[in-house]
Amino acid sequence: MPSYTAPTKDMQFVLHDLLKVTETGIPGYDELEADFTSAVLEEAGKITSEVLAPLNPVGDTEGCTFENGVVRTPTGFKAAFEQVKEGGWPGLDCDPEYGGQGMPYILGTAVGELFSAANQAFTMYQGLTHGAYSAIHAHGTDAQKAKYLPRMVSCDWTGTMNLTEPHCGTDLGLMRTRAEPQGDGSYRITGQKIFISAGDHDMAENIIHLVLARIPGGPDGIKGVSLFIVPKFLVNDDGSLGGRNAVSVGKIEEKMGIHGNATCVMNYDGATGYLLGTEHKGMRAMFTMMNEARLGVGMQGLAQAEIAYQNALAYAKDRLQGRDVTGAKNPDGPADPIIVHPDIRRNLMDQKSFAEGARAFLLWGAMLIDQSHRSQDADALGLISLLTPVIKGFLTDKGLEMTVQAQQVYGGHGYIEEWGMSQYVRDARITQIYEGANGVQALDLVGRKLAQDGGKHVMAFFEMVKGFCKDNAGIEGMAEFTEPLKKASKDLQAAGIYFMQHGMKNPNHALAGSYDFMHLFGHVCVGLIWAQMAKAAKDALASGASDGVFYETKLATGRYYMARQLPATALHLSRIETGADTVMALTTDQF
Repeated sequence: MPSYTAPTKDMQFVLHDLLKVTETGIPGYDELEADFTSAVLEEAGKITSEVLAPLNPVGDTEGCTFENGVVRTPTGFKAAFEQVKEGGWPGLDCDPEYGGQGMPYILGTAVGELFSAANQAFTMYQGLTHGAYSAIHAHGTDAQKAKYLPRMVSCDWTGTMNLTEPHCGTDLGLMRTRAEPQGDGSYRITGQKIFISAGDHDMAENIIHLVLARIPGGPDGIKGVSLFIVPKFLVNDDGSLGGRNAVSVGKIEEKMGIHGNATCVMNYDGATGYLLGTEHKGMRAMFTMMNEARLGVGMQGLAQAEIAYQNALAYAKDRLQGRDVTGAKNPDGPADPIIVHPDIRRNLMDQKSFAEGARAFLLWGAMLIDQSHRSQDADALGLISLLTPVIKGFLTDKGLEMTVQAQQVYGGHGYIEEWGMSQYVRDARITQIYEGANGVQALDLVGRKLAQDGGKHVMAFFEMVKGFCKDNAGIEGMAEFTEPLKKASKDLQAAGIYFMQHGMKNPNHALAGSYDFMHLFGHVCVGLIWAQMAKAAKDALASGASDGVFYETKLATGRYYMARQLPATALHLSRIETGADTVMALTTDQF
């Protein structure tokens, strides 16, 4: 059976050596002392390794069941959910006013990676609840927050987001679900939603659905969409549960992966709902949830890559096949372990350098969210808005790629279900699709985010890269990080210039290159992070750090990324500069 060990040491390096969280001045970060974060991460690591990871193959094999209108989760999920609740994990970074612990989002993100790596399908139940909590916390009335949030923070009640309908996914302006006003201020919600993760289950007393719907007479398209709170069981004014609402499960989907999560078709047949936020401003409220969810999905891509890498590494050290071409390394055995072979090393180094770089990139993004919210920093908000589609799209694309490479290490055994690698590939695959398919993330990046605030935020990013390279130009050994980073950044700038010169005349020239641009940008972001980690590792070694091997390993891994991964920016730029002509050359009938 596959195993999982929480990478707490690497997380501590990112939090304290790289980001230096206690020195940022962000309110609440002074509490994030190394001893405290270590204790939290170690405790989270125990429950993920001992409780959630063993349930991962159970959830994959059993899946959820739907009989007589009741959705049941796999064996052991309910008991594990109680353990998670008892530990207060769902409310780690939630508002203390509603029972949360008030920790920064960055710590919740680090813990979230551990939970998702150990059992992605299970963790989605609390993850979606956190997103629904955030939307109500940001846009709800005081009465709504008092009624729903305490039970959602504890996960006694869980939450969902209901956007997609059978005929509309990305284009939500086409939705048909309607909300008819009632005399008491409530609305009657009628329609069908599909692909609703954690739509129903047996682990919570109530489920609070956030549902997008149209109020009759509102504007056409996306501007006429509103957001509603629609509980599975109605909630009385005193917080007790009332009668069953007119919302039901049509079926649970049979999926490629995340079998342990109940992905439901939800039918609303005149269900009672309550407006969240302002009429016809539903997307504004929903995006509070979706932006958080997109970072969470990027984290899922990293998490699956991490657990796949851990198991591939263990297999490569144990599996005996062939001899090292430079001489036997296991002379007393029939063959050497496959980790001696250069191509296996290449494969594992791809995985290791991605996972460590992606983790640092993700936690930097989480810190920007804290900075924007806790310090009311508009520049941090602008930068994380720019980076969100990159985090979601790049980390999930590469995350899947890394799970496939981990599977490859196993050879034929990787294709056999009992070894567990297939599940990581299948579970990672959905991350490229939900919360906005990655092609849409690329379009959002190029079509909206680059030009946001007059291009201020992308220019600030370029200045950040330029400033780092300049400040570290004379430091011994840093050129092998700064020189590739400068080249990659120039490729990114050249791509932006191409879009400006050609995209105005023909938007297809920009949109045809959007996916390559997202990956180009992702590589530069991870390249910047690796260069910063190299500087942090060098500083630690210079100060006489006790664990020199850890920091030397960090430097060697970073060198690999800069030499073997970052040069991909040149390929992406070359593709971008070919424009749209070859992409759009065929007529529809010629396909």
